[in-house]
Amino acid sequence: METVGDVRDVREVRDPWLPDLLLRTERDALLPLLRRTPEASYGLRTACPGWTARDVLAHCAAALVRIVEGRLEEGVFLPAANAADVAERADWPVPRIIDELERGLTEAGAAIAAGDGTLDAVALGEWIHAGDVREAFGAPGAYGGGSLALALPLLRTTSRKRDTPRLLADIDGHGAPLDLGSTVPGRPPARFKGDAATLIRLYSGRPLVGTRYALEGAVEAELLIYR
Repeated sequence: METVGDVRDVREVRDPWLPDLLLRTERDALLPLLRRTPEASYGLRTACPGWTARDVLAHCAAALVRIVEGRLEEGVFLPAANAADVAERADWPVPRIIDELERGLTEAGAAIAAGDGTLDAVALGEWIHAGDVREAFGAPGAYGGGSLALALPLLRTTSRKRDTPRLLADIDGHGAPLDLGSTVPGRPPARFKGDAATLIRLYSGRPLVGTRYALEGAVEAELLIYR
C-alpha cells in the first residue's frame, strides 16, 4: 500500500486523441450557447484581466487555427502574441469569430494528436476559457459540465509537465482521489478537498471568491499551470 512518502514513476501512456475528443465535445456544447447569446453580452468582462468574452473567444479561435495551420513560431502563445491575435480580430463581427472558433475546435485535435504532447495543454486551456465565457454569460457549467471527465486527465498530465507539487485531490462525488503534480523529494503530497470546478479554478488561477475548499501542504500559487 502506498504511503505519502513514496516516490512514484509518474510516466503515463499518452492518449493522443483525448485533446481532440475534449475539443469536439466542447464544440458541440459551447457553439449553440454562443450562437444564441445576444451580441451585447460579448462585451462582458471575464476572469481574464482586461479581456471581454469576445476577446477570450478571439484568442481561443486564433490559437486553435494557428495549430491547424502549423503557424507555431517561437513565442506564439506568450502574452504579447496572444494580445496581437486578439487585436487582429478587433474589427471582426462576432459571427466570424465564432465560425473561426468552430473550425479550430473541429480541426485542431488532429494536429495536436500528431504531436509529442506539448500542445495537449492548449486543449485544456481552451476548455477552461470556455468556462470563463460561461461564467461571464451567467451560464451553467463553468469549469465543469459534461466535458469535465475529459478535462481532468489532461489536468493531471499538465500538472506534472508543469512541475507542480504532488497533490491528492478528494473531489466531491468522484471516488478515488485524483493524483496530480510530481513528487518533491522529502515533501509529502498536498491534499485538496472540494468540488471539481474549484479544483480547476485553483490550477488555472481563476477567482476563488465564493468557493469552499480545503488545501493542506501547498499554497495556491504553487499549483498554477498557466503562468
